[in-house]
Amino acid sequence: MSQKQINPLPLRLKQARKAMGISQKQLGIQLGMEPGTASARMNHYEKGKHTPDYTTLKAIADELGVPVAYFFCESETTAQLLCLLEKMSEEEKIALVDIITKR
Repeated sequence: MSQKQINPLPLRLKQARKAMGISQKQLGIQLGMEPGTASARMNHYEKGKHTPDYTTLKAIADELGVPVAYFFCESETTAQLLCLLEKMSEEEKIALVDIITKR
């Protein structure tokens, strides 16, 4: 494994925030951060300089309408599928699992 592992979290965070059409500062403020530091803190997360703890990441996910696991998807397709799955009811998910696992 000579290739450097790339953390998908910064990219996914930026994608989800932009999809919501809000600035780093707006997101930070909505999360309860001080207005004077909100933009800088969110910028550090999006640049990968700092990684939010799980509680903060869960709050970010909730605010952006994505599951926490979305931030760790290496593939764009997997990220999209995860978001679609999250919108399904438990019954729909069970039915989908049954369809996929039948051979």
